[in-house]
Formats: sequence, structure tokens, C-alpha cells
Amino acid sequence: MNKRYQVFISSTYSDLIEERRYVMQALMEMDCIPAGMELFPAADEEQWEFIKKIIDECDYYLLVIGGRYGSISADGISYTEKEYDYAVEKGIRVICLIHKNPDTIPLGKSENDPEKKIRLTAFCDKVKTGRMVKFWEKPEELQMLTVSSLNHAIRNYPAIGFVRANLVPDESSLAEINKLRNKISELEAQLTYISTNAPSGTEELAQGDDFFELKYKYSITRKIDPFNISFADYTPEWKNATLTLSWNVIFSDIAPFMVNEASEETLQNQMNHLISCYNDFSSKKEFSGKIISDFTVDTRDFQKIKIQLRSLGLIIKNIKNRSVKDTDTYWTLTPYGDMVMTRLIAIKRNV
Repeated sequence: MNKRYQVFISSTYSDLIEERRYVMQALMEMDCIPAGMELFPAADEEQWEFIKKIIDECDYYLLVIGGRYGSISADGISYTEKEYDYAVEKGIRVICLIHKNPDTIPLGKSENDPEKKIRLTAFCDKVKTGRMVKFWEKPEELQMLTVSSLNHAIRNYPAIGFVRANLVPDESSLAEINKLRNKISELEAQLTYISTNAPSGTEELAQGDDFFELKYKYSITRKIDPFNISFADYTPEWKNATLTLSWNVIFSDIAPFMVNEASEETLQNQMNHLISCYNDFSSKKEFSGKIISDFTVDTRDFQKIKIQLRSLGLIIKNIKNRSVKDTDTYWTLTPYGDMVMTRLIAIKRNV
């Protein structure tokens, strides 16, 4: 939506008529709205209240200082300085353009009063303190300085501005916008609830402390005897077996690998490791002197585990972009899965 900015032009009057014309031309070419009660030479306290209202409505304040201090108000300072002080007090962005060589200004456009000269110097020093100012010498320079300074202010310190009334949404449009915002808030709340709670319909699925009988295989070989080597003795013998684990045990074991993401190969290897941890063959006599290794989860059971965890809303396939050569499948935790993992694994405080 295109905005127009209102700019208050502050300066003395009769000595800067031409200079002000260049400033106003620059503002109008930028599609800004120039405003400035300094265009009215007569100034009094009643008019000052009106000037403050105009400044309040402006987006930027542009000060042009030449060789005069200006008309003195009842409180002893010029109206130009009062305007500047008021704009600063109100937090309006100030643009200051000060004459580069006041001594070169013609006598008719300079202060003859020594007291006003002192006040003009003090005013310039105050304006230059704590802010960037630009300097001009010829009236035509003000046009370029106005454009560059105001563009910088608009880009770095954007103001409210004005728009045409036909571009502003009417009451019915605003009501519809508010209705849509409320709907978005409701949907976001629902999404948050869904992402941190078990999906509906999973109540009848095996989960938590329910058990799953897992089929696997392992190999048996004799320990190597360097003095009695027979190839037949060291040929692996494969055995099939089953192991009963709860879904919580299975999930808590592989979940940490999916905090970011894990490939199916990684998950399968971890399941193999889990099986080996739950089998203690060293205490059984029939396995004395033999090596038990190569624990491998049954492929079909591994797929069942993956599908079950997915159906429970604990894991989801990670679909981020990858290289063409990477054809593996990756899995990651859902927000609900992350919460369940934390609840299962996090160390509880001793009470």
C-alpha cells in the first residue's frame, strides 16, 4: 500500500523564501505533503498552539537554518527553535540542513542584532549535537539534500504516513479480517493440542507396557583354538529365537536416534543391539566355549515395529530434500513422540 508522508518544514521566513521553494518542490516530487506554519510571517502564542497540532500530525520534521535566528516568542526563544524543541520532545524524526558558511550570507539575510547572532550560533550547536546534519550553501543544493535525507529517514526510520481513503479497509473488511485471525488462532491451538497428544483412534492399538514378541536370529561359533583348527568347527551355526519386549522399551531405545533423524539402517542396527543386550548366553552351560554374535531382528518384525510406532503418532518419515544418490528412508520424532520419549527417559528426581 503506497503511503504519503507529511513533512513539517521549519525555518525563518523572509530570508529563506527561495530556499524553501526548493525544499517544497523536492517534497512534492517525492509525493510527500509539505506543511509548515513558518509560511505565515506573523507569529503569536495563539498561532503556536496551532503549529504544535500540525507538527503532531507530521511524520518527519525538516529544519533549514540560514543566517537569521527568527522572531522571538514570549518565552525568549525564536519560534523556529521552539518548533525544533517540540519536534524532538515528541520523538519525530528530525532532518537538519544548516548553511555551510554563515559569514558569506548577504547582509540583508543575516542577523544584525548581536544578541540574536549569539543565539543563532547556540541553536546551531544544539542541533548539531547528537545527530547527523547536512550542510548547504546554494539554494539549489537543498533540493538534492532534501531528497537524499528524507529517503534515508523513510528507509531507516519508517513512519506511519497517510493512505488514500479508498485504499483503507472498510468496517466489513476489518470484521472479516478479525474473524479470520480468530479462526487461525483456534486452528493453531488445535494443532498444538494434536501435536502433543496421541492421535485419535490409537486407543485400541498395542502400546506403552503392552508386549510384543520379537523374532530374531543369531550365530554360534566355537572359540578359536590356534592349536586345533578345523574349518567345520568354526562355521557359524544360525539359530532362531524370540524375545518379548514392551513397546515402551522398544521406543525408548531407538527414539533418541530420531531426535534429528535416523535412517532405517541405523534403527535396524539399534534394534539388533537391543536384542543382544537382553540375551545373556554366558550364564548357560550349552554355550560355554562358544561365541554368540550377529543378532539380527527379523525383517518383517522390524517393519511391524516401524509401522506400529508410526500408527501411534510417535514417528514420521522425514521428507526434507536430499541428493539424488541418497535413496535411504529417514525417520524422525513427531512433537508427541518427542514428549513421550522425554517422559520415558528423563531421569526423575528422588523424592
